[in-house]
Amino acid sequence: MAAGKGTRLKSRHPKVLHEVGGKPLLAHVIAAATNVVPAKDVYAIIGHEADRVRAAVSHSGINFVLQEPQRGTGHALMVAGEALASYDLVLVLSGDAPLITSKTIEKLRDFHLAKKAALTLLTAQLENPAGYGRVIRKSKGDDVHAIVEQKALSAAQKKIREINAGFYAFDARLLFRHIGRLSTNNPHGEFYLTDMAAILGKANQRVVALDAGDPHEVLGGNTRAELAEIDQHMRRAKCQQLMTEGVTIFYPHTCVIDMDVEIAADTTIEPFVQLLGKTRIGSDCRIRSYSVIADSDIGDGVLILPGCVLDQSQVKAGARLGPYSRLRPGSEIGEGAHVGNFVETKKIKMGRGSKANHLTYLGDTEIGEGVNIGAGTITCNYDGTNKYKTIIEDGVFVGSDATLVAPVRVGKGAYVGAATCVTDDVPADALVLGRARQIVKEGWAKEKRAAQKK
Repeated sequence: MAAGKGTRLKSRHPKVLHEVGGKPLLAHVIAAATNVVPAKDVYAIIGHEADRVRAAVSHSGINFVLQEPQRGTGHALMVAGEALASYDLVLVLSGDAPLITSKTIEKLRDFHLAKKAALTLLTAQLENPAGYGRVIRKSKGDDVHAIVEQKALSAAQKKIREINAGFYAFDARLLFRHIGRLSTNNPHGEFYLTDMAAILGKANQRVVALDAGDPHEVLGGNTRAELAEIDQHMRRAKCQQLMTEGVTIFYPHTCVIDMDVEIAADTTIEPFVQLLGKTRIGSDCRIRSYSVIADSDIGDGVLILPGCVLDQSQVKAGARLGPYSRLRPGSEIGEGAHVGNFVETKKIKMGRGSKANHLTYLGDTEIGEGVNIGAGTITCNYDGTNKYKTIIEDGVFVGSDATLVAPVRVGKGAYVGAATCVTDDVPADALVLGRARQIVKEGWAKEKRAAQKK
């Protein structure tokens, strides 16, 4: 169910595309669902900003049903009737409840089948259920007598803590036989799926309830505060999982680690680190404070000093970065290589053992093995229209403040003198110098100062 607008978020963006744990709400629910059934058997019912929602999660391989206009949760299932007609069992999940697990979805399915029910409600026990409809069970067992909305509760019913969580299992044949009985006779003029409990009950069909166990799993992101709470819950659980697997995380409450991040054992994460997207980090690494790493692969034994920013980059084993290095998309740093203070890279390949330790920009560049890039070096890769490539072969020494104007190649073992502007290819083992000859005029400064006093 992913068609709603989410007015309480006060946002122009679709509700289910708001992010927690580094992914849209809907993406988490899809991931849980596709661990239970193949993607071809998962349908997202979309409506508000349907094209944006479809584009955001289409890579998952699921199907889409358009609900237009949106006339309530019951109407969503009416619209999906044709797509779901061939199934015996329909599980209805909330697209804005990202903490649901595959295990609980399987539990709901298996319980429903075991009870031979027409409808199974997933419920939760809340410490403070105010604002939620309550599930009224029959005197014994799992059968449901009614779902009573908050405003209709009696004094005794207000003490009930079991709420309807918004997840359902239906006998598909019975659902679509009776769904036409839903009415819009309510203050919002919508078709409510919760009314199916009463409709099926009156038709002498069995309606049962299953307690989810962990109430956090059914929390929906209806407000900004709820989104923040869900995000914190996810990230605490992620840090706990990683520490259980052998990762050291100092002050985990200060770190931001997305759900898809992978970290091998014996790696240390210092405070205030952000690990985002599908980042993968090997073993025996140390990621020091204030570094931000997104969608990057980090090999074993890598040291990342404070304040580094990496995006869509690869760092091979034993490399050292920072402090304050920036690796932009397409950067590949070789084994044992060093990228240091205030060095920026973009779409480069740096070979084994090469070094660029200070105040350098390297863009669209291939750097061989054992290369030294001096402080202040710049590769000039852009002429205002096109990007061009610089190639620096193995063993080259580039002196400080050099400028390499692409397209250009510096041959194996060559030396580039400090402050040289290289505009033509340099042969292997050559020395290239390209700077103005120094002129010294002795006494000139003294004479100038004397003239200024007159």
